[in-house]
Amino acid sequence: MTSSTTGAPTITDSHCHLDFPDFDGELDAILDRARAAGVRRMVTICTRLRNEPQVRAIAEAHAPIFYAAGTHPMSAAEEPLASVDELVAMARHPKFVGIGETGLDYHYTAESAEVQKQSLRIHIAAARDTGLPLIIHARAADADMARILTEEYRNGAYSCVMHCFSSSAELGKAALDLGFYLSMSGIAAFPKSQDLRDIFAAAPLDRILVETDAPYLAPPPHRGKRNEPAYSALTAQKGAEVFGMDYPAFAAQLEANFDRLFSKAADDRAAA
Repeated sequence: MTSSTTGAPTITDSHCHLDFPDFDGELDAILDRARAAGVRRMVTICTRLRNEPQVRAIAEAHAPIFYAAGTHPMSAAEEPLASVDELVAMARHPKFVGIGETGLDYHYTAESAEVQKQSLRIHIAAARDTGLPLIIHARAADADMARILTEEYRNGAYSCVMHCFSSSAELGKAALDLGFYLSMSGIAAFPKSQDLRDIFAAAPLDRILVETDAPYLAPPPHRGKRNEPAYSALTAQKGAEVFGMDYPAFAAQLEANFDRLFSKAADDRAAA
């Protein structure tokens, strides 16, 4: 599919943070630049449940924006523990399309590992109950992450994306073996990320998404600057190179993958 206004292949930024102060007062311009780059949809992620009303309002105000909510693992010790019922209730909103981000981060917050694990299992239960995809943040916790995801899958199937995937090949394989998806961020386009690109290249093509994680991790040539949804097209172009495909074909595959995993967003578009 291509944008009717720009002719560019269309893709979806599957993970960004449009409620962050980095974007204050600029959202209309950011959406215009995204549209010009062929980025026709985006999922903005709430990382603290007390901010869910503000994130929801952004999605309600802009047709291309969907949202997800959860407790980020780095905030798990600071925030009230979520409940499955709380997450399930939020998920009833028509533009709420995923559970998270949640996960494990032992790089900065290893001291809260136990509460992170507890929070992660609650989010997995909510993903299972709602049928919405789980959105996972994993850093320096590969063994625990693979173990918990696998244990919980045995308790009942759920869908999942490893957001901003930059972990080991072993964790990537564990996720893919469960039928999960790997999401490419700007990190995959960094010059020194060949090992990561090799992990993606070995993954099934129908299990790949792209994202910005904006305002973080801008791909070249914007590295070190504020990221924004338009730049997911740059990461997608690098992804096309990784898979040896022309960009329009790769973009079409990305859209099919997103629609399959985030089916609630696809259903919304079909209804519109």
